[in-house]
Amino acid sequence: MPYDDVIAKIAAYACEDGNQVSDEARRNAMLCLKDSIGCALRANSVEDCLKVMQVWDGELDGSYGVRVPGLRQRMPVAQAAAAITTAVRWLDFNDTWLAKEWGHPSDNIGTVLAVADHLGNEGSVRGAMTVSDALDWMIKAYEIQGVLALENAFNRVGIDHVLLVKVASTAVAAAMLSGRNEKVVSAAVSHAWLDATLRTYRHGSTTGSRKSWAAGDAVERAVKFAMLANFGVDGCQEALTASGWGFQDVWFGGQEVVLDYDLGCYVMENVLFKVRYPAEFHGQTAIEAAITLHPDVVGRLSEVREVRIRTQEAAMRIINKKGTLHNEADRDHCIQYMTAVALLNGDVKSEDYEDSAAADPRIDELREKMVVAEDPEYTRDYMNPDSRSIANSVQVVFNDGTLTNAVEVWYPLGHRKRRKEAIPWLARKFEENVRHTYWNGEYASKVLDTFSDLDALLDQPVGEFMHWL
Repeated sequence: MPYDDVIAKIAAYACEDGNQVSDEARRNAMLCLKDSIGCALRANSVEDCLKVMQVWDGELDGSYGVRVPGLRQRMPVAQAAAAITTAVRWLDFNDTWLAKEWGHPSDNIGTVLAVADHLGNEGSVRGAMTVSDALDWMIKAYEIQGVLALENAFNRVGIDHVLLVKVASTAVAAAMLSGRNEKVVSAAVSHAWLDATLRTYRHGSTTGSRKSWAAGDAVERAVKFAMLANFGVDGCQEALTASGWGFQDVWFGGQEVVLDYDLGCYVMENVLFKVRYPAEFHGQTAIEAAITLHPDVVGRLSEVREVRIRTQEAAMRIINKKGTLHNEADRDHCIQYMTAVALLNGDVKSEDYEDSAAADPRIDELREKMVVAEDPEYTRDYMNPDSRSIANSVQVVFNDGTLTNAVEVWYPLGHRKRRKEAIPWLARKFEENVRHTYWNGEYASKVLDTFSDLDALLDQPVGEFMHWL
């Protein structure tokens, strides 16, 4: 019996030679790798992140096991993938993809680096991978996750987007481990589809820190599925379409999972970077608009009567939150909170979501005065594949009836249409993240020096790259 068409297409793409990609995609892949390593190293100085990473520590030492950036110990490959991805994801500062489904394609980087390092340790012919090879696998993982997100709104039936991380990471891990064996990849990917996750921990009073480690959990499962299939464990050919029992009938309300877009390098070409503000991406342009208004508002806070925010439909469902916000995870997914902080401070930083910062009574005072509404034009352009804007508008009304300008921002700094503007900021972000660690300055300088010569880095074996990290 053949595998479901979507599974077969993913497996065929994962096993294709990865060299047929655009120069733009490869440049962006290097930027994504660099940005993600910076996010991971900064998160390693966060105590709660370190605690979660230690859960996956398999207590391997010596010359065996996979290395994790910023940590001394080695781990088994699946646990290392989880630890790396958790660190990349923890601060909600890694790259993003928005369509009918949302997510963070760089969640897959932990899988690529861990499996590549593992193969090198095993002495496999396939393990002699360079950083350039890793970029090719990253492009595939980004593409699988992102293209599935284009037309499939899993969030509307309560499924979390880490399912797509699981599918994408399973596909590339199985292809890497098996030497591009489509049968093995198909079997592994079929198990990923059987492993959907609820997104309860991202909404309302149940929002919690799991959203920072859910992707780590997903890639650990992905690597295990890939290893099982590589050892000959059979797959589930109709994981998606089996009548009454398949993913589509049980989890997806009878809808068909769509994969109509040709798999290539579209996602990597159009990936969205979080350049300056660690906040849920649908609110990035609201932050930019509010920062523009900061000088006009900060001296008149007592006079503010109303703050008007126009946004896209997706933001209305994900980050439009009133009432009590329970923790950092809740705050960085609230458009009112991030807009209030931007109006007050002229900036938004990771520290602004902590309890001490949230205790500032002015934040909730401003939140109470906010009116958030969908702009149909913003929603239409958000879904337009030729633009994919993430627009927001912010305007402040004062008690005397005067108004600020309605500041409208269509494309965030990390968007493809603002890529040239973003690159210097990405370099600045990387340096700040690397230096904002608990290591001595010598280590930070070594990391910065290595990434300063990207051409040389391309030829470096992944094992060596992981060793000095």
